[in-house]
Amino acid sequence: MYFYNLFNALLHSHQVFFPDVERCEWLNRILKQVWPNANFYAKNLIKESIEPNIQQAMAGYKLNGFKFDRMILGTIPPRIGGVKVYDKNVSRNEIIMDLDLFYAGDCDISFALSGLRGGIKDFQIHGTVRVIMKPLISQMPLIGGLQIFFLNNPNIDFNLVGVVDLLDMPGLSDILRKIIVEQVAAIMVLPNKLPIVLSDGVPALSLKMPEPEGVLRIHVVEAKDLMKKDISVLGKGKSDPYAIISVGAQQFRTQTIDNTVNPKWDYWCEAFIHAESGQTLQVVINDEDAGEDELLGRATVEISSVTKNGEIDTWLTLEQAKHGLVHLRMTWFKLSSEKSDLKQALEETQHLRVTSMSTALLTVFIDSAKNLPQARQQSQPDPYLVLSVGKKNEQTSVQMRTDAPVWEQGFTFLVGNPDNDTLQLKVIDQKTGNTIGTLTYILSALMEKKNLEIMSQPFQLQKSGPETKIIMSLSLRILKRHREQEPAVTTPDKGPASDADSVLSRTSSIRTSASHGSQSGTLQQQPSTGDSNAAEAVALSHQGSVRKQDSRKSTTSAIMEQMSIQEEPFVVSTLNTVMMATPPRSPNLSDGGTELLRRSPSTTSSSGSAGLGRIQLTVAYSVQRQRLLVIVHKINNIPLKDPNNIPDPYVKLYLLPGRSKESKRKTNVVKDNCDPVFDTTFEYIISNAELVNSELEVTVCTQKGFFGSPVIGMQKLSLSDPDISSGQGIKAWYDLLPESKFE
Repeated sequence: MYFYNLFNALLHSHQVFFPDVERCEWLNRILKQVWPNANFYAKNLIKESIEPNIQQAMAGYKLNGFKFDRMILGTIPPRIGGVKVYDKNVSRNEIIMDLDLFYAGDCDISFALSGLRGGIKDFQIHGTVRVIMKPLISQMPLIGGLQIFFLNNPNIDFNLVGVVDLLDMPGLSDILRKIIVEQVAAIMVLPNKLPIVLSDGVPALSLKMPEPEGVLRIHVVEAKDLMKKDISVLGKGKSDPYAIISVGAQQFRTQTIDNTVNPKWDYWCEAFIHAESGQTLQVVINDEDAGEDELLGRATVEISSVTKNGEIDTWLTLEQAKHGLVHLRMTWFKLSSEKSDLKQALEETQHLRVTSMSTALLTVFIDSAKNLPQARQQSQPDPYLVLSVGKKNEQTSVQMRTDAPVWEQGFTFLVGNPDNDTLQLKVIDQKTGNTIGTLTYILSALMEKKNLEIMSQPFQLQKSGPETKIIMSLSLRILKRHREQEPAVTTPDKGPASDADSVLSRTSSIRTSASHGSQSGTLQQQPSTGDSNAAEAVALSHQGSVRKQDSRKSTTSAIMEQMSIQEEPFVVSTLNTVMMATPPRSPNLSDGGTELLRRSPSTTSSSGSAGLGRIQLTVAYSVQRQRLLVIVHKINNIPLKDPNNIPDPYVKLYLLPGRSKESKRKTNVVKDNCDPVFDTTFEYIISNAELVNSELEVTVCTQKGFFGSPVIGMQKLSLSDPDISSGQGIKAWYDLLPESKFE
């Protein structure tokens, strides 16, 4: 009944009105209603699946005897902050939606460890959950099954309580937190999914066979100007850096380079991508120490930025670090069922001269086995299956006391060369440790099959009985470059020369424009006096004051210097959304009597076409450095509806599509003012290819309000405007429009 109501609610929402992301109190009410049932399911999952894995992981730290004693998940259900339903590029046979999930319940979980007792309280988890409903069927419950998973590792936190002896165990809280994060990832962080079959008529294969969208090849080249963590007595120091690369639950680690702040790793790895939109790649650089490793910085890349371009070669500024950059190269490979594409894939790996790179992807779905031999006389085996391709091994769950186990588990392997590689299978009885069946499948045979796949076929097991068979499906896909192009390298020191890099090469490129449009707004041109000098403001607003420039130094050089400053701390999130620490507002942009930026004269008395006021912005893009700069100058004529309630305005910015928290920018609040001046500069790192598909959402709010911060007005700017995307810039006034106009 729950899923029936959920489905009808989704349909109703979609038919009436469904913006990109909406609040979903109706879904929170449903969660509250079904939470007691979900509570029971979650307790079983923790006891049956998570507890054995925690026991095994704890044993690796010489901590034995872990066991959950009490598991009360409480009465407070998770909350959904927002929901987004995808209606483009989605099969008619499925519904895909993303949920912003936050759980901060009143759970009470106790456990025993090494004869001592402890507990977990104040457990919190927050992340984006994707729910795929498929296939859609013509009978109740109308949905054949669900796939539920986190797109990226969620944020998890909790408090550890217990007896003093337990809490005194060094690092126990960190160890337990690490293990819990790993267990959540192993169950439902991509590429792992939690499948739920809702209809008996739906084959498990349709829900449980892995379906990667492609493979991301990652080259961690080097890092530069890292922080010095190992300081000597003489004040000199180095670091011993290594990098950890994470894509969902997949994790890779470079080697450690000793005594350097400019490590050259030249490390290669490949990750399965199951969701081009939403998944991220995170690089964390640490300094290896004998005690606890120290953070040197982190950076995040939106996978979608790579899939759109095919290949990206870039330097990323490190977040949570005073300085430092990391050099990444990433290549996106789609999956092809054409045998002829193998030749090109082999040539590519030979050209790289990296022996660990792959040319194909093998997906294996283990359904079941029949007539397994008995372990002992009159005793059924406890079978599990070990799969191997090259150096990678995978293992199914153990099925207890059966000679006809049903596993219904899928696995994915990267293949170096299908002409040479094989899939090795071993059925092992957990009771005795004996191998009770084997199979070797030569992958070159799969190359001769239609669409390079075999579905739900029985295979005779060797070293077993004559009637022993295993039923499985195999699918081989060739890695094919999504787009053939030569990437432009962006380095911290220099970039490729480009006439289009107008922000850096032409001081008159930022100009007012009467023809620049937005989604539904209007522009009013202001006199261009002083606008040719707006490029200087882009640079000089980073410092908040103007210093005299050498008369022999060009303005271009001055801007280049400002955009290359690396001394300030950076708050860096993603390749396509990176925010530098917001500089202080500059009250005076003149020095020595020479006005470097003459603001457009405030001669307007208009309140804009909607009577909500107008906002002055500068938007400039550097093609060479892949940086978008937005200057929020000021707002004129905010309507004063109540003289006793003068607004406290501020401005929020988001990059669309997505409206992710990583792209959010916000000015300071100006108290009691209908004509506030901000002169605040924000910066994004975004590729040109992404820029032309993006919009800048500008929202003016007032901090005064009984419920949140009421919106005064909004505007959207298309960043595909040639004056922006070609490397030029625009300084202009924009009418503020009602929020309803953009819904």
